[in-house]
Amino acid sequence: MNGQEGMQNILGDYCTNPQHEKETLHRCLDVVQCKVLCAWSARHGGGEIAMSEESDATEEPKADVHTTDEAKQEAEQARLAKTFRLIAGEEVLLTKRPSTFAFLGLYLLGILVLAIHFIFDNANSLSSEDSSGFMKIALTLIDVSGGEDWPFGFVFVMLFITWMNRLVNTSTSGRWVTIGLLIIALTPVVIQLDDVLFWITDLWMAEPIGDFIPLNSYNYVLFGLGYVGIFMALTFYYQRSFHYAVTTDAVIFEHSFLLSRSHRRILFDRISEVMVERSPVGTLLGFATVTILTDSGVGIVEENTGPGIAGAIPGTTEREGDSAAEKAGKGILRSVIGLLTYQRTVRVVRPDPKHCMYNIRNWEKAKALLNEKHKEHSQSNLLRDLKDTIVATSEEN
Repeated sequence: MNGQEGMQNILGDYCTNPQHEKETLHRCLDVVQCKVLCAWSARHGGGEIAMSEESDATEEPKADVHTTDEAKQEAEQARLAKTFRLIAGEEVLLTKRPSTFAFLGLYLLGILVLAIHFIFDNANSLSSEDSSGFMKIALTLIDVSGGEDWPFGFVFVMLFITWMNRLVNTSTSGRWVTIGLLIIALTPVVIQLDDVLFWITDLWMAEPIGDFIPLNSYNYVLFGLGYVGIFMALTFYYQRSFHYAVTTDAVIFEHSFLLSRSHRRILFDRISEVMVERSPVGTLLGFATVTILTDSGVGIVEENTGPGIAGAIPGTTEREGDSAAEKAGKGILRSVIGLLTYQRTVRVVRPDPKHCMYNIRNWEKAKALLNEKHKEHSQSNLLRDLKDTIVATSEEN
């Protein structure tokens, strides 16, 4: 029942009775006032309530988003604090990892090893009268070493690559890479020795020794894909094992590879120089190495230049029965040989992924932040702040 019908009912009840005419008039006025108040509240009060409810509904999601972002930041800071072993009150300002192409040399070395396997596996099918270069060398080594059943030509090539890789002393010349190349080079020899051991012991023993390896020959495709696949996976894992951080108090270098762990923390006031080194590949691909030098020698290694001869030179050692002329001759000979084989020790900066930000992207930001924090924690800046404090205190007095 609406307001108009209610008014008619009231009028019908009271207006028919003359004794209640005055009371009927007051009741009618009360109904009209109620209708006016309801209409006004619906237009003004209800709208304000609706608007306030809508505004609260729009403000609540914003507050939830802000709270969620803060929670994510706190969780990330807690994770980084555990990873880099931060002290109380220390915060991480910047984190870096080596670029995808930081260890490009190792990936190229793996591709080279795989290519050698495929070339020796398909040497006969790839050979022709127009063959030149490495193909002729591979075919010659196969023929000289006894054919495909005795892959000593492959062993010779792999040993040569191992020796050259170690000799050039680049980022691929590490100890573990050398050991891996030696394992690849000597696997065919181990297989052949297993067969030879079985054949020799079979001549006079009822139960011959050997045949431990269930392979009669070295399968180039199988071993090539297996070895190179493992090499590539370990290289990627090694690349991801380095993690660098710039905090409010120090620079941290974290390394975790297989069972090897290392953690280095360098305070900003210990830094003497920040260096940036960009290789030609890094210039093209947009990465560089940021090296931190300290007074204690972090980032600097010593190298000997010159051929050098270790130990005493045969025939130049003085004996008790030597005459004065012989002693003089041996002394001159030692001086000449010593001059020719003179070694000079030099101190050079050699980037080590464990002690520098090795081949990182956005290196400009890292360098600027390091310089800024170094200036902030330097002794000259601290003395300047102390001087300003003393001057301000004296002026107040």
